[in-house]
Amino acid sequence: MGGRRIKKVISGKTKEAEEPVKKSAITEIGRGKESRKKLSPASGTKSAFGGKGRGKRYQAAKAKVAAGGEPRQGREAGRVYPLPEAVKLVKESSYANFDATVEAHINLGLEADKTEQQIRTLVTLPHGTGKGVKVLVFAKGKEAKAALDAGADEIGDEATIEKIATTGKAPFNAVAATPEFMPKLAKIARILGPSGLMPSPKSGTVIDKPAEIVAQLKKGRVELKTENQPIIHTVIGKVSFPEKNLVENLKAIVEELNRIRPAKASGEYIKSIYLKSTMGPSVRVDLQSL
Repeated sequence: MGGRRIKKVISGKTKEAEEPVKKSAITEIGRGKESRKKLSPASGTKSAFGGKGRGKRYQAAKAKVAAGGEPRQGREAGRVYPLPEAVKLVKESSYANFDATVEAHINLGLEADKTEQQIRTLVTLPHGTGKGVKVLVFAKGKEAKAALDAGADEIGDEATIEKIATTGKAPFNAVAATPEFMPKLAKIARILGPSGLMPSPKSGTVIDKPAEIVAQLKKGRVELKTENQPIIHTVIGKVSFPEKNLVENLKAIVEELNRIRPAKASGEYIKSIYLKSTMGPSVRVDLQSL
């Protein structure tokens, strides 16, 4: 009996303790509903309940993009702009408080699962990318001096290789080397490789006269490649660039893509091009204006 009484007393206390909690929980749920109204996508704030609202400045920029251009129907219905207008709009709709990067996203009419239709190439933009490029060159003697004269930031040697191997870091944006250094660089391939820094003949960074490639690396080369989808994601400069420079950079990319068009690609090759600034809305380019 004593045990039952104790159990009842405990149960009673537990029940009394639970009731305020349940009431409090109901109150919080009610508050949550009120908060949900305040955090609706229309307010531009990302909802705590999984909404995908955007900020007011983004919505204003997006509305500006949607207000002009020429309407197009079909699979990618929407507004399109001649290239000069598209570039101007991207610059005007950028609201970041820093010099935002201007990106290009190019959809190609290729079959991604076919190796012969994969794209991978390098192109030097006529006006660069707007990013500082720190170049390391592995070379000796007169080739090392020529590379320095061409603008290389540092000449690497065996000590440099040991330092990279020890620290696991290579604080450079590009690396070039003469062929004699390649066996030695195998020691740090696992560090350079994942960062896209490992010199290779295909990228032109394994070269007898590295000074010839340094100028291109310093100016700003971009890699164009397709991976799981036939889409090229690249940069064409900064918002601070003159409109003319951004136009010419994009045209250089399109020219290179047309030059290396896979022989077995059929139908429409460049299907669409979208430009956008960091955090800004995308603007579709009228392909006929290229």
